[in-house]
Amino acid sequence: MRDRPRQHRVPGLSAHGSDEPGPSAEGVYALLRTSLLAGLAIAALIFPLAAMAGLSAKAGFETIDTLSVEVTQTDPPLTSYVYAADGETLVSLFYDEFRRHVTLDEVAPVMQQAMVSAEDSRFYTHNGVDYRGIVRAMVANNSSGGVQQGASTITMQYVRGALQLNAESIDEVIAATEQTAMRKLREARLAMAVEEQLSKDEILERYLNQAYFGHNAYGIFAAAQVYFSKHPSELNLQESATLAGLVQAPSAYDPITSDQTRALERRNWVLDRMIDIDYLSRGDASEVRGLPIELDISDPPNSCIGIEGTPSEFGFFCDYFRRWWREQDAFGATPADRERELRQGGYTIITTLDPELQKLANDTVNKAKSDESKLAHGAVVMEPGTGRVKALGLNRVFSYDQKHNGPHSNPSFDRKGNYPNTVNPVLGGGAEGGYQAGSTFKIFTMLAALDAGYPLNYNINSPNQVRTSFVSATTACGGNWCPKNGGASMAGNRDMWSGFGMSVNTYFAQLIDRVGADKTVEMAERMGLKWRSEGDAYYASEERRAGWGPFTLGVSDVQPIEMTNVFNTLAAEGLYCEPIPAMRIIDPNGQELDAALPRCHQELDEDVARAATDAGRCVTETARKGAQCGPWGTSKVVGALAGRPIAGKSGTTDNNRASWFLGYTPQLTVGGFMADPDYIFNPVGQSNTTTSKQTVGTIFREALKGVEEIKFNPPSRQIQFEGKD
Repeated sequence: MRDRPRQHRVPGLSAHGSDEPGPSAEGVYALLRTSLLAGLAIAALIFPLAAMAGLSAKAGFETIDTLSVEVTQTDPPLTSYVYAADGETLVSLFYDEFRRHVTLDEVAPVMQQAMVSAEDSRFYTHNGVDYRGIVRAMVANNSSGGVQQGASTITMQYVRGALQLNAESIDEVIAATEQTAMRKLREARLAMAVEEQLSKDEILERYLNQAYFGHNAYGIFAAAQVYFSKHPSELNLQESATLAGLVQAPSAYDPITSDQTRALERRNWVLDRMIDIDYLSRGDASEVRGLPIELDISDPPNSCIGIEGTPSEFGFFCDYFRRWWREQDAFGATPADRERELRQGGYTIITTLDPELQKLANDTVNKAKSDESKLAHGAVVMEPGTGRVKALGLNRVFSYDQKHNGPHSNPSFDRKGNYPNTVNPVLGGGAEGGYQAGSTFKIFTMLAALDAGYPLNYNINSPNQVRTSFVSATTACGGNWCPKNGGASMAGNRDMWSGFGMSVNTYFAQLIDRVGADKTVEMAERMGLKWRSEGDAYYASEERRAGWGPFTLGVSDVQPIEMTNVFNTLAAEGLYCEPIPAMRIIDPNGQELDAALPRCHQELDEDVARAATDAGRCVTETARKGAQCGPWGTSKVVGALAGRPIAGKSGTTDNNRASWFLGYTPQLTVGGFMADPDYIFNPVGQSNTTTSKQTVGTIFREALKGVEEIKFNPPSRQIQFEGKD
């Protein structure tokens, strides 16, 4: 709402319209002329809008009554509140206009009285148009030769605001606010119609929720929060008078500025108006009049950024939620429409974020790798069987202020790197390609083999290097792909237990050759992987995937949330659930929406998933009795730290450019990774190849401390030794 000209008392008319000393003789003619004009104006109010050509393109063929119904049903933009899973911890707010609807009985009576006194002293006696006010304003304006007073009632102001909110073009906004007699006539006639449809209390409630008080405070709830950090039901007399005085001109009477002179004068003027209409005694007013305006200013968080720009500890999760919301068809036709709905729809959202797990994940990754490091170290915590993302830990600070960031990893770049401050979705949730995940991709080859009927004990002689049938661009192996193991001790006769536990490259290179790379890529798609880079999309295409043998060693880009969910599906025995950051979504009417329900389906045969888990326990050396694991597993430290059976898989890429560990129990899945998001060719270094394992093991230990151990279900004997029919 725009600032309006400051009103002045008109000599000869009191707040009640009682007689005071009349105008001077030289003003009589002007008064009579003005009264005549006022009478004509008032008479014009009884005609419907359709009789006044050219007032509004939208309303040209509508009756006043039809338009007034639209006005009474106007819903102003509301703030959406986003909470953690406990329903109490505030994650952030989303708003274009900070506003929350309150009912009239939630507003202190003294605030209601102050607003009526300041804006419309005859509110409870007129029919939407204050005829005395029109005459008074015309006298004052005629005498001054300009616009010194308005005659807008609270109802007329509400109508004007509603017309602006309903406007579908800039022309309609201008038509709702332009300073013309025709606009005033339409506004007044609509106000009269609105008064026939709504009670005075309903109008006042709508007005209090619509009015602008300055400092992005829209409505009385926001005003009470921003200026006094309290609920509107708790406002006292001096606070109420201060707020009521702001509506006419929020910037002119702004009490937050260093000089409160005008704000004090305006507050005391409101006190005088309250005395005039018997809302307040002079004695009570005098107790307040000499007091300074004591503020308790709040700056509500918005769009994942905290108070006064301080980075939110939940920032990365909050941003993941925002990106997820933008993808949901339930909230609009386009991402922009959906974000607008989030920022204006007034939703209450209970997310899946567990504050304790979030703190644990944050503390663990930051202890392992400082936020001053070029290397990003993160952890994703998920819930099997629902897909709910419980925490996103990252050694970064969620902030738009990046002027003090460290240098970019690539010396040829003159811009700063994304550390310690960034808003990049490092852990996933955006369109960014992600990072190669190395040997963690062996899971897709094993799942494809198990699904095709190969048993866990399927044995392949796996020397230090093998020649496959896949074509390679290199000529070192006669034009074929010939991968090597990571060490000589990996060679030998291996099956899925030992091959997976020891991460034997040559076993899985031969296995994908036999099962088919096309079946393996298809399995990855079934488990939720998407091809974001041009190269990945090329090799994953229907006509080329059968030749993509190196896929088994993790040459494709993947996002940490996406990859963690692959193992989350195994934890749920093949029940695939889309990653989801929301647990409940409630609209302003209290209706709970289905958009937050888990989206799950049985993607894998339970026995296939159990078999993969059985091999995954060999990795951490926490295998069940009877599993035929090799002499060692690549990630014993995870099992040792967790102190209970953990299944999972580690992964490193060529030249140690990324380091991963993805692990799970029946209750929890944790994915850890490390890479340089600025420059993927920057290696994490040999010393950091176990960091993700230690982080994941630590999170499991602390998160499940005191939690009863749930045992993994063993696979059938058939899939262990005989395979599917």
